[in-house]
Order: sequence, then C-alpha cells, then structure tokens
Amino acid sequence: MATTPEFPSDLLAGQEELHQVRAELSALLKRLPWSVEPMDGFSDTTGWRKVERPASPGWTEDEQAEVEKLRRREHELAVFVSTHRFWAEVAAGDRVAARSRLKHAHEAEAEEE
Repeated sequence: MATTPEFPSDLLAGQEELHQVRAELSALLKRLPWSVEPMDGFSDTTGWRKVERPASPGWTEDEQAEVEKLRRREHELAVFVSTHRFWAEVAAGDRVAARSRLKHAHEAEAEEE
C-alpha cells in the first residue's frame, strides 16, 4: 500500500471543526423536545415495539435557528473536507483508508495528550 502524504493543516482543521459541529448539533438535538412543532403526547403499545412520547412544546424560533445554523455549517464543512484538493494527491486505491485516517486523526491526538 502506498504511503499517504501528511494531511494539510486546513484539511485537519476542517475535519476537527466538522467533528465539533456534529457533536454540538447532536447534544443540542438531545436537549430539545422531540418535535419541532407543538404536539400532543402519544402511546402506541400495539406494535412489535412500544413507542411513547410525552407532549412536546415544540422548538422556539431561536432553537430552530441554532439547529439550522449548525446543520448549514456541518454541510459546508463536509463539502470542504470531501472535495479538498488534497484527495487528488492520494492514489484512488488509498483514498478510503486515508479518509478514515483523517476522520480518526483527532482521536489519536487526544490520546497523545
């Protein structure tokens, strides 16, 4: 297998920010009510799996704007990382492994600290 060149700093920074934005979005969505719009609670025990949800007050305009802002930034970063000029330098057969290495680069850095 060919050696992958070192990742450029802007690609590493983009991937790191993408991880951060995804973590922030995930945490926000876990804190928010289950429904964007106000909804009554429900219970369905007739299916193969019991499903229950409490009433949802919905999301405020600020919460909706924050989710939209994070989703927009996540998309921008995903496009930046996946279309970065660096990938043209990596042999086609090595790109999957290199992309995986990039995705996990921040984990390796955290372990070194």
